[in-house]
Amino acid sequence: MADLEANLDHIIPSSVLPPFRAKLVVGFVSLICFARSYDGDFVFDDSEAIVNNKDLQAETPLGDLWYHDFWGSRLSSNTSHKSYRPLTVLTFRINYCLSGGFYPMSFHVVNILLHSGISVLMVDVFSVLFGGLQYSSKGRRLNLAPRSSLLAALLFAVHPVHTECVAGVVGRADLLGALFFLLSFLGYCKAFRESNKEGAHSTFWVFLSILLGAVAMLCKEQGITVLGLNAVFDILVIGKLNVLEIVQKVLHKDKLLENIGMLRNGGLLFRMTLLALGGAGMLYMRWKIMGTGPPPFTEVDNPASFADSMLVRAINYNYYYSLNAWLLLCPWWLCFDWSMGCIPLIKSVGDWRVIALAALWFCLIGLIYQALCSEDSHKRRVLTLGLGFLIIPFLPASNLFFRVGFVVAERVLYLPSAGYCILLTFGFGALSKHTKKKVHYNVGKNLADKGNQTAAIRYYREAVRLNPKYVHAMNNLGNILKERNELQEAEELLSLAVQIQPDFAAAWMNLGIVQNSLKRFEAAERSYRTAIKHRRKYPDCYYNLGRLYADLNRHVDALNAWRNATVLKPEHSLAWNNMIILLDNTGNLAQAEAVGREALELIPNDHSLMFSLANVLGKSQKYKESEALFLKAIKAHPNAASYHGNLAVLYHRWGHLDLAKKHYEISLQLDPTASGTKENYGLLRRKLEQMQKKGV
Repeated sequence: MADLEANLDHIIPSSVLPPFRAKLVVGFVSLICFARSYDGDFVFDDSEAIVNNKDLQAETPLGDLWYHDFWGSRLSSNTSHKSYRPLTVLTFRINYCLSGGFYPMSFHVVNILLHSGISVLMVDVFSVLFGGLQYSSKGRRLNLAPRSSLLAALLFAVHPVHTECVAGVVGRADLLGALFFLLSFLGYCKAFRESNKEGAHSTFWVFLSILLGAVAMLCKEQGITVLGLNAVFDILVIGKLNVLEIVQKVLHKDKLLENIGMLRNGGLLFRMTLLALGGAGMLYMRWKIMGTGPPPFTEVDNPASFADSMLVRAINYNYYYSLNAWLLLCPWWLCFDWSMGCIPLIKSVGDWRVIALAALWFCLIGLIYQALCSEDSHKRRVLTLGLGFLIIPFLPASNLFFRVGFVVAERVLYLPSAGYCILLTFGFGALSKHTKKKVHYNVGKNLADKGNQTAAIRYYREAVRLNPKYVHAMNNLGNILKERNELQEAEELLSLAVQIQPDFAAAWMNLGIVQNSLKRFEAAERSYRTAIKHRRKYPDCYYNLGRLYADLNRHVDALNAWRNATVLKPEHSLAWNNMIILLDNTGNLAQAEAVGREALELIPNDHSLMFSLANVLGKSQKYKESEALFLKAIKAHPNAASYHGNLAVLYHRWGHLDLAKKHYEISLQLDPTASGTKENYGLLRRKLEQMQKKGV
C-alpha cells in the first residue's frame, strides 16, 4: 500500500488529498464530463420505459408498480420481459409528477446527479479496497490510500462507457442499482467499526447491508451481486485469509475440521451464512414475483444462446466477454444497441476473432495467478478485490446462469468498470514504480559507461531508494564502490542483493571479488562456488576463482579454474595469460609454451598472449622465435613500455647489445618509473663502457 501511494505521489498532488476536497474534485469532474446530456430528449428505450409507461401516470395506483415490470406490463403476462425494477420506476414517476409531465430535462439532470454522487461514493469504496479497513479510536474510518482511491474514482467518474447509463434515462436503473450496491458495501464495512476484537461485528449493520442489497436489486437485478462482493471482502480483508492456502489445506482431509473451526471462531462462517440466506431469500422472492418462468427472448435478441452446438455457444459467449473487456480498455466506438446482427456469430475455431477471447483469458489467468500466488499480501488483496468487482457484478449478464436479452450492453458495465479502475490504478502505480527506477538505473548505467562514477553512484542510489529490491542497481552500485575501494559498503550492497535474489549469479561473483579484496578468502570461495552453482557456464567466475587460488598458492586449483574458463570461453584471453604466467613463474616452461601456442591458435591477434609466450620462449633460449613475437606484439601495441623493456632483456641475453640499448631507452621514455628496466639499462651501460675501454 505504501509503495503504491509513493508511486503516485508525483501524479496526485497532496493539496487535493483531504477527503472533502478529493470528493469535491471527483464530483465536479463527473458533472463536467456528462453535463452536456442535460438537454437531451427521450430516445430509444426511454420511449417505452417512460413516455408509454402508464405506471408513471397519477391515475395508476402506486401498488401496481410492485406487480408490473420495468416497461409497465404485468409480470404474470407471458409477454413480460420480467425486468423487475419497481424502485427505479418509482423515481421516474416522482420525476414526472415534480416536472408536471414528460419534460426530459429533469430526468436527465437526476441521472447526471446520480452519477456524480456515485463517483463521490467511489472515493470511500476505493479507499477501503486499496487501503484496507481501519477505524480510529473515535470510530472514524481511516483513508490509508488517498492517492490510489482518488485516481481510481477519477477514472470511474470520466469513463466513456458510462455514457449510455448517464445520457439515456433508462440507465437510471443501473445508476440506482450501483448507488445502493455501494451503500450496501459501505454498510457492511461499518459492521466492523465499533469493536476492536478481531472477527467481531455488528449484526445490525450486516442485516442493514443485506437490506440495502435487496433495495439495489429492486432498482436493477444486478444489485444482488453486492452480497458476493461483501463475502469476498470479508474473507480477504476482515478474515485476512489467503485463498490459495485455504484451498491447499482443504485438500488435506486432516486439516478440514481445523479450517472450519477457524471460520466459526472468527465469526466469518456466521456472516457467510447470513449473506447466503439473504441472497437465497432475495432470489426466492424474485422467482415468486416472476411467476411464469423466464422471459421469452428471441434469437434476434441473443443469437449465440440459440446455437445448437455447446462449443459455438461457449466461444461466442467468451467473445462477448472480450468485447466488454475491450470497451472498458478502449471505449473508442460505443453503441446503444449491439443486436440485429451487429456481431456475427463465430461458427468455427478458425475464425480470427478467436484470438480476442484467447487474449482475454491469457490476461485473466495472469491476473488470477498474481492475485492468488503473489508473495505481497497487499498485491494479492487489491488484485483479488479488483477482479471481484470486475467479475461478480457482471455475472448476471454473462449468460452463465440464464439467457439474457442482449448481445453486448454497455449499461451492464457500469459497476464492473469500478473493478477495471482498481486494476488500472494498481497497474499504473506498478508501471510508474518500474519506470522511475528504470530511468534512474539507465541514467546511472550510461554515466558509469562514460566514466562518470560519482554521478552514476547518485543515480544508482536513487534507483535503490525507489525500489529497495532492485538487485541490478545494487549490483552495479556495488561494482563501482569496489573499484573505488569502498569495499565495506560494496560488500553490504552485494550481500543484500543475493539475499533478495539468491540465484543472482553475477552478484555472487562480484561479492566474491570484494571478499577476496578484503582477504576473506573462504567467504570469497563460497561466493564464487554459489555463482557457478546458479550459472554453470560462467567463465568469468572461473577466472576470478583461479585468481583466488593463485593468491593462496593453490596452483593446481588455479590452473584447473582457468582451464574451465577457457573451455567455456575459448577467447578468454585473461585466463590463457594467467595460465602461461603461472606456469612460467613456477618453472614449467615446456607446459607454459604449449599453453601459449594453444592460446595463440585460438586468438592469433592477441598481443598480450604474444608477449607472454615470447617471454617463455626467451627463457627457453628460443631467441629468434621470441624476437618475432615481441616485435609483432609491439607492432600491435607500440606504446607498451613492458613490451620494449622485455624485448631489450631478450637482446641483452642474446648479445645484441645495441638493439637492447635502443629498446631499453624506448621503454624508459614510455615509463621512466620502471625500476627493473632502469636497473637492467644501468647494467647494460656499464657493460658497454667496459667493452669500450677494452676496445671491443
